[in-house]
Amino acid sequence: MPAQNTATPDQLSFAHDAVLLQEAVAAVLGVKSLPENSLQASGIYVDATFGRGGHSRLLLTQLAADAQLIVFDKDPTAITVARELAAEDKRVHVIHDSFASLTESLAALGISQVDGLMADLGVSSPQIDDGSRGFSFMRDGAVDMRMDTTRGQSVAEWLEKVDDETLANVLYDFGEERHSRRIARAIKEMSRYTSTLELAEVIKVAHPKWQKGKHPATQSFQAMRIFINNELGDVDSFLEQSIPIIKAGGQLAVISFHSLEDRRIKQFLQRHSKGQYPEDEKLPMPPNRPRYFSKPKRIGPSKSEVAGNPRSRSAWLRTATRTDVVYQSEQSSESMQS
Repeated sequence: MPAQNTATPDQLSFAHDAVLLQEAVAAVLGVKSLPENSLQASGIYVDATFGRGGHSRLLLTQLAADAQLIVFDKDPTAITVARELAAEDKRVHVIHDSFASLTESLAALGISQVDGLMADLGVSSPQIDDGSRGFSFMRDGAVDMRMDTTRGQSVAEWLEKVDDETLANVLYDFGEERHSRRIARAIKEMSRYTSTLELAEVIKVAHPKWQKGKHPATQSFQAMRIFINNELGDVDSFLEQSIPIIKAGGQLAVISFHSLEDRRIKQFLQRHSKGQYPEDEKLPMPPNRPRYFSKPKRIGPSKSEVAGNPRSRSAWLRTATRTDVVYQSEQSSESMQS
């Protein structure tokens, strides 16, 4: 069981503007735009990244009284907010875990399939704005960066043990930092890892050249955060589980904020909407692969949204409809071929 949350009122007060709010909720409901009156949609829906509940709250206004909304989040503070919402609205069920546990967690509720599944990936504004969480290189705090502060090791604990080469590889692979080796050496020369501002300054000094208007620690902080939270691994697991979880005609809607995530979502939907897989390209007779999703769509923020919320400028929403093709696991497919 997760440890009890100890979020303070100050931590709960950090504001968060849900990105692509109308677009994501419309997509998960399978409509072009939300009507003025409620759709009164029945069924089971999942918000795999509750955050502060922006997407969930709007979705609830469109759901019927007999609908269910299952919300996931790793962050104990987000879970506190989610449980407050669940106390007000009996349609809401809260799961304190990564969305990588999607199938197992839903099964525990007696749910095998859902009508709509949405996720808003990455770190949220409240997590960035709260310096004590360690995500920000502009506000001082402990070098933590865990989404779930009740389990796992912090970045500081990891930095104490990791070697230069492994650290450099993480900075390069998860932050696309070209000067990863130089920065890794500088980080490992630090005597302690107790301050995000100290860490950011060391990276800044070690960085030979950085993009105008972009803090030199941006990519390194991103890389360490993604690594310590296994973000890309969780995304891959979540996407694969979405195929059997979503009903025929149901919707998948995923928002991402950087190329590493967006590329994964794009390639996943391309494979499963075209039935074309890289491993089949060199085969003389490629197998006939199933197409589990319709042609995907990509939606970006409007100019007005970017003007009002600059953090939305890098966001992309990718959506697709689950086809009526019956899902076959790789194991069952192999047994049928043999």
